[in-house]
Amino acid sequence: MSKEVRSQKLDSVARCLNRISQNIPISPDDLKKNLDQQDILILNLERLVQSSVDCAAILIADRGWLPLPDSMTMTFEILCNRNIISKALAERLSKAVGFRNLCVHEYDKLNWEIVYRIVTIHIDEFREFASIMNKLD
Repeated sequence: MSKEVRSQKLDSVARCLNRISQNIPISPDDLKKNLDQQDILILNLERLVQSSVDCAAILIADRGWLPLPDSMTMTFEILCNRNIISKALAERLSKAVGFRNLCVHEYDKLNWEIVYRIVTIHIDEFREFASIMNKLD
């Protein structure tokens, strides 16, 4: 059952990655001007991070690994400690959790140039994570 739920979370990751890739603006300035693009990107970035954390947490629970994560970033630390993902990837995904929190709690403080860099450069970190998770039994 939980393998099925993990698969659903990975489907959500794929959908978010697709929506983001379909809505990447030409430049940070274009993003600053386009409220619809901002909303699409931020919503899908939030969902992408949350679905990735959920997927990791499900794997941890399924495998009975202790300690159970007590924070979103700890899920990636545990996967790193279990040699599922690299330390570098765990650190980058943990930073994404911080960005997600900023989106949720302090949306008005977002720097659209940073958002642009995330969707054009750092989005591949989630593709790497999804690829690793899809290869697990």
